[in-house]
Amino acid sequence: MELMLIRHALPVRRELEQGIADPELSEAGVAQARLLADYLASETIDALYSSPLLRARQTAAPIAVANGLVTVIVDDVAEWDRTSSEYVPIEELKAADDPRWRAMVNGEFDMSDETPETFRSRVVRAIDGIIDRHPGGRVAVTCHGGVVNAYLAHVLGLPVSTGFFYPNYTSIHRVAASRAGHRSIVTVNETAHLRNSGLPIGILQQG
Repeated sequence: MELMLIRHALPVRRELEQGIADPELSEAGVAQARLLADYLASETIDALYSSPLLRARQTAAPIAVANGLVTVIVDDVAEWDRTSSEYVPIEELKAADDPRWRAMVNGEFDMSDETPETFRSRVVRAIDGIIDRHPGGRVAVTCHGGVVNAYLAHVLGLPVSTGFFYPNYTSIHRVAASRAGHRSIVTVNETAHLRNSGLPIGILQQG
């Protein structure tokens, strides 16, 4: 089967004194999600899953409409900082030379209640469960950069870490998965749908 892990589109910045930030998509993010759905419209998608966080659900919404699917929410593909009171797009942190950006680069920034090992374990368990339910199919999962990192690192046999690469907004990461348990990465950071759009793609790229 073919698994498509899709990072959410660009959300708004949200910083709260208390509570969970869980931001919605920005105007640019909504446009990114529409282009993503248009790009995937030529492919047969058998099932659509999403993280419960709003930015992932809103990214899934146009895919669901275009393919006549119901989005299934899977709690265990939520991001590692799901309970954080703030969400600041990493591009803004970098542009401001924010101390949080420098800490992230050094692998020191952690706003999670989970250890990296626990996070990776729940992500792998959840995604492998999705794979098992759809032998021979094509499935999309809208999720988060940390989730994409965790699963691809697992497939590659890399050590547990906070992230070994940067997934772009609405990037598609395809994994071929066999019934025998074999996993093979097919594409990483697929963002052809954002080219020449004028929309942000990621930390180093503009459409």
